[in-house]
Amino acid sequence: MKKKICLILLLVFTLASPHAQQADEWSRSLQKISAIVPLIEDHYFQDVDYRKMAFDSIKGIMLTLDPHSYFLDPSNLSTLREDYKGKYFGLGILIQKHGDLLKVISPIEGGPAYRLGIQPDDVISHIEGESTKPITSYQAMQRLRGKKGTEVTITIQRRGMDSMDFTITREEIPLNSVRYAFMLKEDIGYIFINNFAETTTREFRETMKRLESAGMKRLILDFRGNGGGTFIQSLEISDEFLPKDSLIVSIKGRKPYYNQEFRAELDNQYEKIPLIILISRGTASAPEIVSGAVQDHDRGLLIGDDSWGKGLVQTVFPLAADAAVALTTARYYTPSGRSIQRDYTFWDDYRLGRNKTPEEQREVFYTEGGRKVLGQGGISPDYTIKNNFNNLTYFVRARGMDFAYARSFSRKETPLGRKLMESGAVDENFRSDERVLDDFRAFLKENQSFQIFVSENRIEIEDKDFEESGEQILREIDREIHSLLRGIEAGWRIYQLRDPVVRGAIDAFPEAVALLR
Repeated sequence: MKKKICLILLLVFTLASPHAQQADEWSRSLQKISAIVPLIEDHYFQDVDYRKMAFDSIKGIMLTLDPHSYFLDPSNLSTLREDYKGKYFGLGILIQKHGDLLKVISPIEGGPAYRLGIQPDDVISHIEGESTKPITSYQAMQRLRGKKGTEVTITIQRRGMDSMDFTITREEIPLNSVRYAFMLKEDIGYIFINNFAETTTREFRETMKRLESAGMKRLILDFRGNGGGTFIQSLEISDEFLPKDSLIVSIKGRKPYYNQEFRAELDNQYEKIPLIILISRGTASAPEIVSGAVQDHDRGLLIGDDSWGKGLVQTVFPLAADAAVALTTARYYTPSGRSIQRDYTFWDDYRLGRNKTPEEQREVFYTEGGRKVLGQGGISPDYTIKNNFNNLTYFVRARGMDFAYARSFSRKETPLGRKLMESGAVDENFRSDERVLDDFRAFLKENQSFQIFVSENRIEIEDKDFEESGEQILREIDREIHSLLRGIEAGWRIYQLRDPVVRGAIDAFPEAVALLR
């Protein structure tokens, strides 16, 4: 075991060769680390998990580098592979934590959970006999996934019924990158790309053909919340919109063999469609490459908020069959030459997105057409439209009250829900209004779970809070009602039509068209 630990450490240390003048110091440091293992083995007061020690040691080494170099243990490596391949083995359900309750948002049609009758609003109280109250949605997701053909038992609580145990066999479930795509209005198509994976370009091309057949002449491409993915897919999606030989991105590393330029290789795709890209603080890495290329070539407009600012490229180096490290090997630069990497001197501020680079500290660059753009601090949109939640909206969402109300409304369990559902007024054109907000406020007052939460956290909710947050809350309720009645994509479309960022994008299309002249 002692030799195995030393071997793992040596594998990590040999990934990057130190400068010659640092070799002696490096060797002495390595000897110190190697000497610790036998000391622990011989003298520590209790048995040690050497596998965990090795993993934690590697994680510690990676923490001395940058926020995007990290160790992939078996669990994280498995998730990375699933995200890259665009599929996983599991039950086929969308889940979300509502307070202490792990709720089913929707079973994926045709999946194993769907076929067994799992329903929206079901509560998964236990996974393999263990309570889901203390775990996060992500932790629950990891427990529900596993190897193909294996079984997992979940306990379901459903209103008006006794708890039920379901033993479900895990099957292959697609992880679609193109999460939503539809005609937003008239000739405007809308595509939301959730992440960049091996299947992204294929999904995108298929979706574009479908929307073109439906009459699309203009496109809104939504990258908000897209945390990145594979580098090659960012090149291919950029290529869809840029003329052949256009520079997409360049990368530069400490080693000369990492220095490369990447250019568009194809023509006659979507180089002439009016394009607007939506970005936010949650837009990072691969979608920033696409956004930067489109902006620098004046190919389309960017609308929303400053992106994350991840201008570093990682290469994954395997350490074993079930472990690897993602090591930053280069910086990337947009076609105008800007690095968009945000300062990460203070890691906590960086990870929480709290540090915004002052404009006067950002380098100035110019697009192909002479428009001013800035380096560092992420990609700044051409037009800034923020869409941050107010506190009341955040509380409502965190406790799942928008979803709970929509269920009660659609079941005719609230006074207004009973009236409008029975009259047939809740059709595809229905929009929540002040009547719904009043009905929702009454629902909150009667909801014991929410009232306990408010009381325990000493939250005071006043009339002005509803005045300030009313439109945001109605938008959330609209999405949930239409999702329950007509499907998740229908709910997302209604949600976007009330989104101030999307409305701003629609108004900006004349300028996007002008860029093509």
